[in-house]
Amino acid sequence: MQNVADTRPKTAIAPALLRWWKTHGRKDLPWQQNPTPYRVWVSEIMLQQTQVATVERYFDRFIAAFPDVTALANATADQVLHLWSGLGYYGRGRNLHRAAGLIRDQYTGVLPISYDELLTLPGVGRSTAGAILALSRGQRVPILDGNARRVLLRVHGIADWPGSASVAKRLWELAEASTPERRVAQYTQAIMDLGATVCTGRNPHCKLCPLASICVARATGLVAQIPARRPRKSRPRKTTALALAIVDNRVLLEKRAPSGIWGGLWSFPELPNPDAVSHWCQARFGRPPVTIKAWPVISHSFSHFDLDMTPVEISIDGADGQVMDGDRWLWYNTEAPAEIGLAAPVAQLLQAIGDRK
Repeated sequence: MQNVADTRPKTAIAPALLRWWKTHGRKDLPWQQNPTPYRVWVSEIMLQQTQVATVERYFDRFIAAFPDVTALANATADQVLHLWSGLGYYGRGRNLHRAAGLIRDQYTGVLPISYDELLTLPGVGRSTAGAILALSRGQRVPILDGNARRVLLRVHGIADWPGSASVAKRLWELAEASTPERRVAQYTQAIMDLGATVCTGRNPHCKLCPLASICVARATGLVAQIPARRPRKSRPRKTTALALAIVDNRVLLEKRAPSGIWGGLWSFPELPNPDAVSHWCQARFGRPPVTIKAWPVISHSFSHFDLDMTPVEISIDGADGQVMDGDRWLWYNTEAPAEIGLAAPVAQLLQAIGDRK
């Protein structure tokens, strides 16, 4: 798709956005109350690729458990991931925990307010660093989250895929030029709010937009085509089996490797296919399963592939009494659940096991 030639003169978008935000902007989100650098940082990490409504359900509980950097740094990874369970993209939670440890050890527990220092923290990129400084300190630093990017793409009629290096460079230039010298925090919130509530990805409310009169995409009828979609690639589908080793009300869980899919979370032992479960049981417990039963396949989508999982229920006599490495293995009691990090499909299966018992 070719870019639309934007030959019309542009006025600054900040004044119009600020007037709109005064009446229509969001001002009662949990992280907007007492917007310290720490609270803004946590909220910005949670909001990456996650809807505001979802984050609202997690933020207050997370802050109550970890009210400052030191509390977060001193927590265990399991405690952090337990409160992150259900938010998805668990690498964000792991990075938040790692970064808290660095801040505790290198900055005496105080989140740095230098842009360059923020960029050294795990999980903090240009837009996140900018949002922390703009929203908590009022510093003039541009942001380019998904909502702000969509607004700028449409207003300036940029119809090429925004993931390309050249378009990304252009967008950062526009973000810098559009950020005002004053009322930076309000402007930053305003452009994010406009993208989230008016200039939405689907069915945008152009008639309500304060930038409608200067929007190139609207003038040229390309609102629905901007932002351009990522060039299509074949999306792989993978299969796996999950061993549900159950003894009374206890289910065997295995802690996954720190990196990769569901890194650091607890899950059911994963095997190549359902046929491998019986052999795994013999190798793990020294005996075959008493019963074995395949459950219906459940599917889960990750960022780069889809996964079909076949839960296979097995029962083993006396297996729960065997000594195992407690850092890797856990007999999870469905009647007295441990506070550990669980991916949503795993939590749902555990719930189903507990409900049945």
